[in-house]
Amino acid sequence: MIEKREFYINGRWTAPIAPRDCPVIDPSTEEPCAVITLGSAADADAAVAAAKAAFPAWAATPPAERRAVVVRILEQYEKRKDELAEAISCEMGAPIDMAKGSQAPCLPWHLNNFLKAFDEIEWVKPLGPHAPNDRISLEPIGVVGLITPWNWPMNQIALKAIPALLAGCTCVLKPSEESPLNAMIFAEFCHDAGVPPGVFNLVNGDGMGVGARLSEHPDVEMISFTGSTRAGKAISKAAAETLKRVTLELGGKGANVIFADADEKAVKRGVIHMMQNSGQSCNAPSRMLVERSVYDRVVDEAAEVAKSVTVGPASEPGRHIGPVVNKRQWEQIQGYIQKGIDEGARLVAGGLGLPEGMNKGYYVRPTVFADVKPGMTIEREEIFGPVLSIIPFEDEADAVRIANDTPYGLTNYVQTQDGAKRNRMALALKSGMVEMNGQSRGAGSPFGGVKASGRAREGGHWGLEEFLEVKAISGWASDIAAE
Repeated sequence: MIEKREFYINGRWTAPIAPRDCPVIDPSTEEPCAVITLGSAADADAAVAAAKAAFPAWAATPPAERRAVVVRILEQYEKRKDELAEAISCEMGAPIDMAKGSQAPCLPWHLNNFLKAFDEIEWVKPLGPHAPNDRISLEPIGVVGLITPWNWPMNQIALKAIPALLAGCTCVLKPSEESPLNAMIFAEFCHDAGVPPGVFNLVNGDGMGVGARLSEHPDVEMISFTGSTRAGKAISKAAAETLKRVTLELGGKGANVIFADADEKAVKRGVIHMMQNSGQSCNAPSRMLVERSVYDRVVDEAAEVAKSVTVGPASEPGRHIGPVVNKRQWEQIQGYIQKGIDEGARLVAGGLGLPEGMNKGYYVRPTVFADVKPGMTIEREEIFGPVLSIIPFEDEADAVRIANDTPYGLTNYVQTQDGAKRNRMALALKSGMVEMNGQSRGAGSPFGGVKASGRAREGGHWGLEEFLEVKAISGWASDIAAE
């Protein structure tokens, strides 16, 4: 079994101050695959102190040198990408082909997009021709605490640590204790890439210990958090005492609006997207809104697609979905499925219990409910499992009303061949992102939501700017050649 009990602080692997072992469970087998130590507030303090001491020199490092360090992180990834994917697959249950094809490659994807945005930054720029002696300076905010989740672990580390380093910030990462192994490999990437001591630090721990301490720490200038809305509220309250910047990437309950003229692949695309990563994605299209005239056909098609989705161990190759992350998550999803049945939704695929032929592992049957009414528990709350709710609507206005009637606002989806309708829907839907007709957002597009989904914007220019302060300067000596 893998043993990873140390933390990465000030450029070296360091023993915890008060060891507290925590097993990392392989959700495919329900057996431990590794053991880590959960840190304490004192461990967090040590990491913050190292980051604070390293900040002045790193912030003053020329941008080209910071860029070169980040490029070397990418080189380390290329050497060890299979190892990274295997760690992700083992610790959180992503099937190995998905881990290699989607989960681990989040690092180079975001890193390269950030490098492109970084190259376009003007660190000191004129305010405008009306104020020739005014300048706007972009400067790193300081020490940042990064708290990342287990469901897309490397995705979120890349969206936080890479822009923080490029911006000139120093950071302390607390990954989820459910999926810490990939984060520790990333720390090794940073070390081997020559990230200076104290610039990047990692402390494993839980939310009540390390997470809470980072949120309240007076020397932490910013918290970047991805996780549940409940935890996001707690972090905001803890951070308020020190008036630090807080950026939150929280839950979602995305609507996938399917009009009668949607393309022939729209339904299958929506169901497969919902089931991807075993439904454990905050931007999952978990509410399928269907125009009444095609409702019965779409329900039948969605049920058949869900029944075709296979479930299997994360270690096996193939296009199946794996288990959900842990027993608590499995039991919670079962509770939602039971709630859907109890409240009168029509179960058309999947249901309670383990998939046929399985007696071990946290596997959930790909489940579809039809005739879901707005206000039902499965329509309102984020399930975070492979459970789809189908809801009929009458017309465009009705679709907008139902889609927007949610506490969340992360990603919505629209399927129609009518371009004018697509554009109207995109502007009317209250969410940080709208994806239409299966077209993914482009490289560098910001990821983020509104309302209870948080208001962070991660990726590209926006993701870098979150780690920068804006300073307004007047009386700049513009006649000096080198500004």
